[in-house]
Amino acid sequence: MRTPEIDWPEGVQVHLGEDSEQVALNLAEAVAGFLRERLALASRASLVVSGGSTPLPFFRALSRENLDWHRVDLLLADERWVPEDDPASNTRLVRENLLQGHAADANFLSLKQPGATPQEGLEAVKAELAGLALPLDVLILGMGNDGHTASLFPDAPELAEAMSPDCRELVAASTPPSQSQQRVTLTWPPLRDARFTALHLKGGDKLETLRRAMAVPDDVMSMPIRGFLKPGLNVFWSP
Repeated sequence: MRTPEIDWPEGVQVHLGEDSEQVALNLAEAVAGFLRERLALASRASLVVSGGSTPLPFFRALSRENLDWHRVDLLLADERWVPEDDPASNTRLVRENLLQGHAADANFLSLKQPGATPQEGLEAVKAELAGLALPLDVLILGMGNDGHTASLFPDAPELAEAMSPDCRELVAASTPPSQSQQRVTLTWPPLRDARFTALHLKGGDKLETLRRAMAVPDDVMSMPIRGFLKPGLNVFWSP
């Protein structure tokens, strides 16, 4: 394929393909390979994924990978504060598409806990994640056309704290006025420090968003994805 003309930051690895299913398969193979390496060195490994429609082929491909899933802690990078049976629930997507086949043995840590609001449920979320080892091993991010990733939205009143390099919290509530649902999200420091990070994207509009983000790389508050455009990032993209 003709490589999109983007001046990628130094150290960013770019994996481009014409077919979204093949790109998803390539990402699944890369993730499974990294998890196997980590499980050879440690008793457990962690995998953080993102929701939405783009990762569904990746979820299905990864669920077929044969590895020691019972030693993998699986969680979402963020979640909408809706019941699990709600169509907007990413937890539902993970259960239906990733926690299948071999991957059904993974230890799923749910970001959606009891409580009318994410603020009310935040302590329960922290308790759910209390045994999670840091740094995270594998992180798969998506990106919106406003430059948000996870639920680190530019208009979220909680963004400054969640994006602070000094933030000591693993999770935060996120209540961006631009979104119809309140959310809970992992904060920037644990996401930033993951051992393997991939940005999984589909569509030319996402490349345009990346171009805008790269043009002013230091302004992370207006486009939080900028906090991840650094050496070691793997970008997996298809039209």
